Amino acid sequence: MTKSKLLFDENLSFRLVELLAEPFPGSAHVNDVGLHGCPDSDIWTYAAAHELVLVSKDNDFRQLAFLRGPPPKVVWLRVGNAPTNAVVDLLHSRKADIESFVQEAETALLAIQMEREYP
Repeated sequence: MTKSKLLFDENLSFRLVELLAEPFPGSAHVNDVGLHGCPDSDIWTYAAAHELVLVSKDNDFRQLAFLRGPPPKVVWLRVGNAPTNAVVDLLHSRKADIESFVQEAETALLAIQMEREYP
């Protein structure tokens, strides 16, 4: 099975890259690639060009996924203000779903919601 490379948006911790290095090797954070504070369209273009799956809590990327379609693919996290370790656990637990999603040519968006709500 292919290992998906993720690009974490700035609304998620940069620590996710290191904490998820084993299940998602080759992943990056927008800060790592010089995209901190850049418009969503720049992040979108970068992710598509580098075959990265965008991971964000930002509704704007969800909307772009519907408007433009893939690439890139978007994993939209509905996690509120969940702590980083909870996001790590969630992405670990949904790894198979993410890998299957990446293999589907037409699907642009995978929404993942936490069982427990964080304010």
